[in-house]
Amino acid sequence: MTTHIDRAALRRQIFFWMVALAIFVAFLMLFRSILLPFIAGMALAYFLDPVADWFERRGFSRMMATLAILVAFILLFGLSLVVLIPILVTQAADLGGKIPGYISQLQTLLMSESNLLPSWISDQLGQIKDSFAALLKEGAGLVGTIFQQIWNSGMALLDIAALFVVTPVVAFYLLLDWDNMVAKVDKWVPRDHVETVRYLAKQIDATIAGFVRGQGSVCIILGLIYAVGLSIVGLNFGLLIGLFAGLISFIPYVGSMVGLVLAVVVAVVQFWPDYVMIGAVVAVFAVGQFFEGNILQPRLVGKSVGLHPVWLMFALFAFGALFGFVGMLIAVPAAASFGVLVRFAISRYLDSDLYHGTQRVPHEPEDTADGIASD
Repeated sequence: MTTHIDRAALRRQIFFWMVALAIFVAFLMLFRSILLPFIAGMALAYFLDPVADWFERRGFSRMMATLAILVAFILLFGLSLVVLIPILVTQAADLGGKIPGYISQLQTLLMSESNLLPSWISDQLGQIKDSFAALLKEGAGLVGTIFQQIWNSGMALLDIAALFVVTPVVAFYLLLDWDNMVAKVDKWVPRDHVETVRYLAKQIDATIAGFVRGQGSVCIILGLIYAVGLSIVGLNFGLLIGLFAGLISFIPYVGSMVGLVLAVVVAVVQFWPDYVMIGAVVAVFAVGQFFEGNILQPRLVGKSVGLHPVWLMFALFAFGALFGFVGMLIAVPAAASFGVLVRFAISRYLDSDLYHGTQRVPHEPEDTADGIASD
C-alpha cells in the first residue's frame, strides 16, 4: 500500500530539522576550541559501553565496572605514553631528518640502475627527479599545515595536561550513566514516532559501532602486525611505519598502500641489493592483508557498515576544514548517521505517493524491520 505523505507536515519536519542542524553547526563553530576533551570522553564512553555491559552481566555493579574499565584504560594509556610514545617521537624526528638523504640515495640508486628500467622511464629520470623533489616539498608543507591546524583548533587553546584530566572524568560519568541517558532520551521521543526513531537509532548505532569499534580494532591489530613484522625484519623506522600504516587502514587500500610504499622506499635504500630483505618487507604487508581480509574484517567489522570509502573521506575532509580536529572526531558518526537517515528517507519516498503519484507501480517487496522499510 502506497504511503500518503502530508506535504504540509513534511515541510514542517524539514524546517524543524534544518533549524536544529543550523543550531548544532553554530554550537560547534562557537565552542570548537573547548569541545575536544568532551567529545573525546563521549567517544571513549561509547567505545567502552559494551565492555561495561559485559561486566554487569557477570555480577559487577555499574559503578565497579566503570571504575575497573577506566583504571585499566588509564594504566594502558599511561604505559604507552611512557614506553611507546617516546620511541615513536624519536623515530619520527629521526625519519624527518633523514628523508632528504633517503631521497637523494634513492635518486642516485635509480640513476645507477637505469639500465634495469625501460628506456621510456630512464629517459625521463631527470624530470622525475625534479618532480619528485617538488612533490616532496609540497607534501612536507601540507603535513606541517595539517599539524598546525590541529594544534590551532584545540591544543593551543586547551592545555594538554587539562585534556588528559578532563577526558577521563567526562568518560567516567558518561559511561556510568550511559544506559540511563539512553532510556531518558527514549522517553522524550513523540509516541507516534517512537518505533521509527528506535529503528533508526539501532541502524545508526550498528553502523557507528561496526566502524568505530570494529574498524578501530582492525586498525590497531594491523598496526601491531606491521610494526612487529617490520621491526623483526630490521627495517629502519619499522615501528613508526607499521603503526602509521595500520592506523590509517580505516580507508580501504590507502593505509596499506601508503605503508607499503614508505616501507619499500626505506628498504630499498637500506638493503639494496639484498632482494631477500626487500621481499621480507613486502611479505609483512602481504601477511597483514591476508589477516585483514580473511580474519579481521569478517569477524570484527562484518560484511558492511554502510560507510562508502569516498563518503568517509569527504566527511573527514569537510568536517576537518570546518571544525578542525574536533570536526575530524565527529566526522565518522556524523557521516554514518547521515547515511542511515538518507537511505531511510529514500526508502520512504519510493514507497510514497510523492514517487508513485496517484497510481502505484508494482515492484518487489522490500525487507522490513518493525514495519519500517530497512536499508
